[in-house]
Amino acid sequence: MSKWRGNPWVVLLTLSLGFFMTLLDLTAVNVAIPNMIDALHASLDEMLWVINIYILVLAALLITSGRMGDLRGPRTMFIWGVALFTVASALCGLAQDPAQLIAARFVQGLGAVALMPQTMTIIIGTFPAERRGTALGVWGAVAGVATIAGPTLGGLLVSTTGWRWIFFVNIPIGVVVLTMAVTLVPDVRHGVRHKLDLLGVVLATATLFCLTFGLTEGQRYEWNAGIWALLGGGALLLVVFLIYQGTRQRGEPLLPFVLFRDRNYAVMSFASATVQVGMIGLFLPVMIYLQSVLNFSAIKAGLVMAPAMVVSAFLSPVAGRISDRIGGKYILMTGLTLFAAGLAWLTWVADVGRAWWEFQPALIVAGFGIGCVFGPMVTVAMYNVEPKMAGAASGVLNTIRQIGTIIGSAAVGALLQNRLANSLQDEAAKRAADLPANVRDQFVASFNNTAKGGLEVGAGQTGAGPKPPPGTPTDLAHHIQQTAASVFEHGFVSAMRPTLALPIAVIAVGAVSCFLVRRRPADNPRNAANTVDVDTSA
Repeated sequence: MSKWRGNPWVVLLTLSLGFFMTLLDLTAVNVAIPNMIDALHASLDEMLWVINIYILVLAALLITSGRMGDLRGPRTMFIWGVALFTVASALCGLAQDPAQLIAARFVQGLGAVALMPQTMTIIIGTFPAERRGTALGVWGAVAGVATIAGPTLGGLLVSTTGWRWIFFVNIPIGVVVLTMAVTLVPDVRHGVRHKLDLLGVVLATATLFCLTFGLTEGQRYEWNAGIWALLGGGALLLVVFLIYQGTRQRGEPLLPFVLFRDRNYAVMSFASATVQVGMIGLFLPVMIYLQSVLNFSAIKAGLVMAPAMVVSAFLSPVAGRISDRIGGKYILMTGLTLFAAGLAWLTWVADVGRAWWEFQPALIVAGFGIGCVFGPMVTVAMYNVEPKMAGAASGVLNTIRQIGTIIGSAAVGALLQNRLANSLQDEAAKRAADLPANVRDQFVASFNNTAKGGLEVGAGQTGAGPKPPPGTPTDLAHHIQQTAASVFEHGFVSAMRPTLALPIAVIAVGAVSCFLVRRRPADNPRNAANTVDVDTSA
């Protein structure tokens, strides 16, 4: 094994497996919610916490974890993160009630947040600048594939082995990654002793927790005064944090402002958030549409996305390699434009009664766009970052991505609920004309507040509509149920179209922002300067 120690591509494989494992759980768990509710006798609110506690930990602690990698060494943090994530995955699979599962997911989030920023830091320390784009392209492909593969693999595991295996499957992967990390990944150090800004850690964590919790839970609590107070408190804490960090810029701040003096890093931070809004815009409404309107199973809905996943995975390393040679500016702009165009095409195609193959041209265009985004985006962002700042830069970039995910989820979810409530009322009023006069008013009234309690829909469900009262003739009851299903199907499609306009517009803004990217010189003096001390001893 010693001959492979420190080999850049073996290191990249190890990091990518660990990164894949953490991202897969972000989306795979969603498909298991109905099964977990039944098996654990849980409420929907409790199951939403199974998802949200993981996101909360990631968003709140990524900046701190990136800085801890600078302090303790990224390899050490990566190893501890993989070990903790693997143990927590076992605890998730063994959970006997919702409280145990939520607690285990919290620990799993701690493991994910410990290892995630270190992957980018170690890549930067292992690969020379002229080959970094290819490596980060592979890393970006992993991010894209994990996001798209989650629903497919999750649906397969839930359907064949049960929901617990969504977590148990991480154990052998974690053991392999841990073994490879201990034996093959070098200890990347920058020759500078760092100090941790403890007050900065407390302020950053409190700020991100308040903002993340408020945005994640706002819709469920109907944006009440408590949620707005939490968001206001988070905004105030953010101001205090930034003022405090401003006083520490001559020392070792948790958030080095110098990162954002690099125009490319600042622009890519914004672009990464727009991409995450787009990804959420793709998955949230479309996965509900495929399962609830077209009645696809979880596996079939996931497989609809598979060709786009393959295209993205194949293209991302190629895009990264080209970025090494000519720069990533125009590749990024092309990718974001294609991503937005694919989503727009999908919006145009979506309707009641569509077959799976009718979505493939639009999804493949979107997958082509995604494949041109992740690798070049990280390459452009990190190209001018000094290695000693890599942990902080990685933590901040990943935090902004997670915040983009949360904002996208909150905004797209709220818009979808709003549009769905209106479209269901309109469709119910229109289609009630086919029903007997004595049931029309009750039928329309049953849809008035359908969407207020949340989108609890799944495969084969209408998610809305009245149940005929006892004693209703069988033929009339069947007619009412068919009409209700038609109201939901057409109403959801009508609501989904304006909802998808939001992520399309955000991605388009991200594409335009890339005009601000400075193209790097053909021979950047940082190529020689971007070197670190690498300990390849056992």
